[in-house]
Amino acid sequence: MATLAVDKQRVFELDDISTSEIPAIATDIIYNGAAVGESSSTGTGRPLVAGDNFLGFCIERCDNSAGAASAKNIKVRDKGVVKLSVTSVSSTADVGDTVYASDDDTFTKASTSNSAIGKIVRWITGTTCLVAFEATYKRSI
Repeated sequence: MATLAVDKQRVFELDDISTSEIPAIATDIIYNGAAVGESSSTGTGRPLVAGDNFLGFCIERCDNSAGAASAKNIKVRDKGVVKLSVTSVSSTADVGDTVYASDDDTFTKASTSNSAIGKIVRWITGTTCLVAFEATYKRSI
């Protein structure tokens, strides 16, 4: 799958809504709906790359394509429940399994080199399920 090139509306369950703002990486666009990761070299947010610390889902496009690092902030939902298509999910037997991201719009149960984002809390149909997610910095030790 490819990284997002346009905004993508995500469906969130209305529960304990938690948002934050993360400084954006230089010269990039983070699209609405993108999973956001932390660049290990700069500490700024970017479209998630496998292995990044997960920071949440972008809830408003952040165009920092002409800006320096931290010139703009990415608005993220850093905790909640989101409807996603997750590779390798097929039934209610997957409930409780960890979900990983390999880029800002690709979700899987495969952990290899990917970023953990949350757990499956409900299977809907096919590969579609609800995932309880939490930014790495919000997780308990």
